[in-house]
Amino acid sequence: MDSLTQVALGGAVGYAVLGKQLGPKAALWGAAFGTLPDLDVFLPYGGEVEAFTYHRSFSHSFIVHLMVAPFFAWLLAKLHKRHNTELYVAEHGDTTQTPRIFGRFSRYEVKWFYLVFLCLSTHALLDSCTVYGTQLFWPLTEYPVGISNLFIIDPLYTLPLLIGFVFALIPRLRYSLVKKANAIGLILSSVYVLWSLGAKVYIDQKVEEALAIKGIQAEQFISTPAPFTTFLWRVVVMVEPSARASDAIGSMSAAKSEHYFEAYASILDTPEQISFDAYQTDSSLIADIESEWGVNRLKWFTKGFYAIKNEEDKVILSDLRMGVECSYVFNFTVGVKENDAIQLGDFEQVANRPDFSKMQYIWARIFDPNVSLAPHPPQGQCADPTQAN
Repeated sequence: MDSLTQVALGGAVGYAVLGKQLGPKAALWGAAFGTLPDLDVFLPYGGEVEAFTYHRSFSHSFIVHLMVAPFFAWLLAKLHKRHNTELYVAEHGDTTQTPRIFGRFSRYEVKWFYLVFLCLSTHALLDSCTVYGTQLFWPLTEYPVGISNLFIIDPLYTLPLLIGFVFALIPRLRYSLVKKANAIGLILSSVYVLWSLGAKVYIDQKVEEALAIKGIQAEQFISTPAPFTTFLWRVVVMVEPSARASDAIGSMSAAKSEHYFEAYASILDTPEQISFDAYQTDSSLIADIESEWGVNRLKWFTKGFYAIKNEEDKVILSDLRMGVECSYVFNFTVGVKENDAIQLGDFEQVANRPDFSKMQYIWARIFDPNVSLAPHPPQGQCADPTQAN
């Protein structure tokens, strides 16, 4: 998720744990630890593919969070030792000895542990709700969990948390008022996550019916929320090369070539109203280099949702999960054409300028299935879609 959302979530969780004892400081510490996992983007991984696939690995692992939380908790308890002791004396009388838990840890050290661990782990858990992929159980497994029930920026999720976080930062507000505002923010955002999960299941059922109606034999498909909403979903469908649905593609001259499909589905659509656009891919372009580590790593990380295309003698592998056709976020030069042969490329990331021309139609598409969000680029710069009506 975006940085603002992670700050708001961390701040809300931090205040829920230690707000009574520390006030705004708890929210600030929570915001700091809610941001910490994403600092891994500044690490030198040694290459574009490594940076792409190692992001959200160890720094987002529940196992690592469990290991580092005690150290940070001890450090923060020492930093706030005077404050913690004063609180205990005020509550329990004239003594400087705080109670011990498990014979070693004070009550406040345990609360600091909860704050650190929960802020780190909720960051990772929220990231796993996006499509990118989060390695929650590294190093036991590198599997990138990507539930894809939330877009990376979603105001309906962020705003309740942000309001509670702002309340927590306002000095001299009554604790009961701030606690209530913060709790409402956490509850509303959590309910929204549950809604998004239910919406995803509902959309997936519609897509399965739509594919059957269109006669498209899907190997696999993935649904992801459209930008800023969970009422409209983008769908990518991969099909087996030997089972390309020529009937669904229509009269396309290259009906026997490889294709994948893109569609948009609203929660208001019927299965019959969901249309699929076909785009070409050519896996033969990487036949001579597909055993290379970088190519295999990208195929694994994208979970098979990738396209291979030839652009100016460069073989480009695009992650189909993020972005839209003609404007994918992650594209890598995996090969180059030299003397009618494909040589291994440098895996340089190729930037695509985002196309915001269709953004204005997202809201209209929720209510009207006839609104098209498919790209129609000039001069064939990007594969033209063929409607599967």
